Amino acid sequence: MSTPQTILKQYWGYDQFRSLQEDIIQSVLAGNDTLALLPTGGGKSICFQVPALIKEGVCVVVTPLIALMKDQVEQLNKRKISATAIYSGLSKREIDIKLDNCVYGQVKFLYVSPERLKTDLFRERLKKMTVALLAIDESHCISQWGYDFRPSYLEIATVRELLPDVPVIALTATATPEVQADIVEKLEFKTGHQHFQKSFSRANLSYAVREEEDKERKLLEVLKSVPGTAIVYARTRKRTKELAALLLKNGLSADFYHAGLSHEERVKKQDNWIKNRTRVIVATNAFGMGIDKPDVRVVVHLDVPENLEAYYQEAGRAGRDEKKAYAVIIYNQLDVELLKERITQEHPPPEFLKQVYQALANYYKLAVGSGEGQAFDFDVHAFSEQYRLNHLQVFYALKKLEEEGFVQLNESFYSPSQLHICVDNSTLYKFQIANAKYDTFIKAILRLYGGELFNGFLTISEDQIAKLLNTGTDKIVLALNRMAEMELVIYDEKKDKPQLVFTQPRQNAADLRLNKVRLKEREQTARKKLDAIINYVNHRSRCRTQLLLEYFGEVSYEKCGVCDYCITEKKKDNLKSETEYHQQIRHLIEERSLSVDETVEQINPKDKELFLEVIREMVDAGELKYN
Repeated sequence: MSTPQTILKQYWGYDQFRSLQEDIIQSVLAGNDTLALLPTGGGKSICFQVPALIKEGVCVVVTPLIALMKDQVEQLNKRKISATAIYSGLSKREIDIKLDNCVYGQVKFLYVSPERLKTDLFRERLKKMTVALLAIDESHCISQWGYDFRPSYLEIATVRELLPDVPVIALTATATPEVQADIVEKLEFKTGHQHFQKSFSRANLSYAVREEEDKERKLLEVLKSVPGTAIVYARTRKRTKELAALLLKNGLSADFYHAGLSHEERVKKQDNWIKNRTRVIVATNAFGMGIDKPDVRVVVHLDVPENLEAYYQEAGRAGRDEKKAYAVIIYNQLDVELLKERITQEHPPPEFLKQVYQALANYYKLAVGSGEGQAFDFDVHAFSEQYRLNHLQVFYALKKLEEEGFVQLNESFYSPSQLHICVDNSTLYKFQIANAKYDTFIKAILRLYGGELFNGFLTISEDQIAKLLNTGTDKIVLALNRMAEMELVIYDEKKDKPQLVFTQPRQNAADLRLNKVRLKEREQTARKKLDAIINYVNHRSRCRTQLLLEYFGEVSYEKCGVCDYCITEKKKDNLKSETEYHQQIRHLIEERSLSVDETVEQINPKDKELFLEVIREMVDAGELKYN
């Protein structure tokens, strides 16, 4: 019989679990509803993947992040674990086949976006599945008091009604006590549920804040004084490019990264950084999710982050190898004022939300009642120009419409081409005989991807097929589209532009049911979080780790000893001790000559290293001499 240890060794190659992982796994295996709070890089996925591999049936994983969903499916498949993902933008036929494979096939992990849970198709298939576990990733999204609220997460409780005996594990990296209580309540945890929380403290991570007028000069100073890999976070795409150019000009290996780049560019830049060909990556907050690079030595924020949750996650990408690392905010008071102004922009009035929603319906020519689940390429600048709107205000309006559950905007979206042969082998063979010009083409596809194309959707590369047939990629795309028109295959061509998805049927904009009370409360929550981050950056009289821990409901009476405040205090204490040691040594040696050991014995200093350093300095200055 498999045990957590044998599963961990078999699929991940590790001999032992990290702190709390095994306790969480045992809780899940005992059938308890379980809340697991593990900081970024704490190995949350293993906490549900290991028990799911022991239990019989499918593990349904709810997550809002399509990029992370795809990454985890890819990682599991590489380990020879069957996993699939369903998210907005897939064709109905593709969703149908994937759900069938979960009911009748050997799929072990089904990743779904929260919007999927409320659809009749999903619910009907879910009833037929043997479900082992329901895992809720990024579970803070269920709380409107959290920093990334999504109303679609509230649907999870209704799914539990269909799976009354299936335990739930909720996972998150950052949640205040208020949000933790909300998760337990909204997911309807059963009596006897378990709660595991790893300390938010990171003993190896030194937090620092620098108020500077010349932020670029300070950035160069930080990067030159801390060797090793670095991430620099900037607010805008334009700024990432400018800063990377500045660093290159000053002899530092750097590149920029943001969601507006093509998939190929993003992969290349990320790969160069992971493999240490690029030392510094300057990025918007689109960078870092799902990337596990343990040897990042410094993370610099060149603006004040929007809230402490986001800051803790982004700063936490430094020092995952548990060696000394630094998290630095470089800011000035203008940044603080701009952040206060942005809060108003980020919460547009309901009338403007309706105006943008109506413009979207016109833009995509959607009739009332249509469009649910449809994904469209979306260029915020082109859309804003057409309707003479400010693109930044449009972006914030879309985020609010997303929060309210009407649309979903996936900025850094990439979906490779998918192909499924939807006729049987004999029908395809007859087609090949009757259409000789397709024969070589079909044989090439089957040679590359095999008979699995008949069972479900496979990721394909048009470039690879073109190379095999010594032809152009455009001709491959044309042939696949023609076969799709003849209903021989289902072909989903790759997408590499931001995607806008209508998560509900298109409604009449004038009657759009916006929760005005909740919108107002969300704005108040955002302002409260803004006050907390401003308090953090302006604070000069307390250990920074203590400030962060307190925000997340963790009381610590121990100072971290490594943040900017603690180091300053240590220097002050050292200066005071140095003066005292200097006076004590002079007084003692004036009376009689002593050896160094005798001097140490007589004075018995609290800090022996510092005391010996003072003796060395006095010898160098000629105040003392050896006979």
